[in-house]
Amino acid sequence: MIEKKDIVATYNLPREVKFCSRCVVSNQRPRITFDQENVCSACRYSERKSRDIDWRKREEELLRVLDRFRSKDGSHDVIVPCSGGKDSSFVAYQLKYKYDMNPLTVTWSPHIYTDIGRQNLRNFIDSGFDNILGTANGKIHRLLTKLAFIHLGDPFQPFIYGQKAFPLRIATTFNIPLIMYGEDGEAEYGGEVKDGRQMHNFDEDLYKHYFSGIGPEYWLKYGIEKKEISVYLPPQYIEMKKAGPECHFMGYYKKWTPQENYYCAAEHTGFMANPDGRSEGTYSKYASLDDKIDGFHYYLMFIKFGIGRATSDAAHEIRDGHLTRGEGVQLVRKYDGEFPKKYFKDFLDYCGITEQEFWDVIDSWRSPHVWEKAGGEWKLKFRI
Repeated sequence: MIEKKDIVATYNLPREVKFCSRCVVSNQRPRITFDQENVCSACRYSERKSRDIDWRKREEELLRVLDRFRSKDGSHDVIVPCSGGKDSSFVAYQLKYKYDMNPLTVTWSPHIYTDIGRQNLRNFIDSGFDNILGTANGKIHRLLTKLAFIHLGDPFQPFIYGQKAFPLRIATTFNIPLIMYGEDGEAEYGGEVKDGRQMHNFDEDLYKHYFSGIGPEYWLKYGIEKKEISVYLPPQYIEMKKAGPECHFMGYYKKWTPQENYYCAAEHTGFMANPDGRSEGTYSKYASLDDKIDGFHYYLMFIKFGIGRATSDAAHEIRDGHLTRGEGVQLVRKYDGEFPKKYFKDFLDYCGITEQEFWDVIDSWRSPHVWEKAGGEWKLKFRI
């Protein structure tokens, strides 16, 4: 019997569902805030990006940072966490070919590579980049994925552990003092951070924002040995508050526009969009293509919060001026919550669960303030 989850308490959600008056996101997104005009914090940050920031001066700041770390002997001088996707490829390309840095790109392997994901990483490396690929113990990774699916409502969590810890470990191992990430998600998509930050405060962010308050050590109580989760743990300097590499956001220095990143990556690093046209659960074709598990991460987001992949994509494109709110609403109503059936069997096999067990877990994450059952079918109580 799967225990029913208390979503409101777990994520400190408001019981009254509201939607932003400018984009399509709701107040059910964890940590997002709405002001008196019913505008979300992500839209307000987007407004400030266009109105208040002098991007020429920000680029001058970037140059000063890069000059501090630029290698004198041709060795690697910056780590770029990179999947071969549009955003990380854009960051790596800018650093190497516009700013004359020598990046070492670091990839944390997806749960189950898609063909297009593997091809995009290969194309990226072939376009002129050094790369280190990290891959976790398959048996442990599958077990953690199953446990995270059941107990966190997010099978993607083990990937996030490695995605955050692995670049830090490589930077420490090779003594590379700078890591350049893409956007500051807490500001860009709505969170506790109201303005984009120049640097990443990992000691504050890691467990609270990225690990959902549950770090890799939590799973030891399920019989996993500590040596088997070491690859997921951040380097010791974070715990000890010692100086590690500086972790900066490219989105602080250059206005972050995912569609423009896509054009750059397609032209310069061989990035290819989804050959199926669009990704399940949304209308877009160029984001989160690497992993067969991706669709279930977004589907669980829809189940827990009533907002899914199309909401996430449309909200950002409305802020960027690529969609009107009306267009975004129609796309959300058409695609949000679409079940990711293409890789369903792969997901069940990977986690070692039955279809009935899958749906039992899904229903355990439906909150009564978001969902109701009518005519034997689950329906959202509120739609944009």
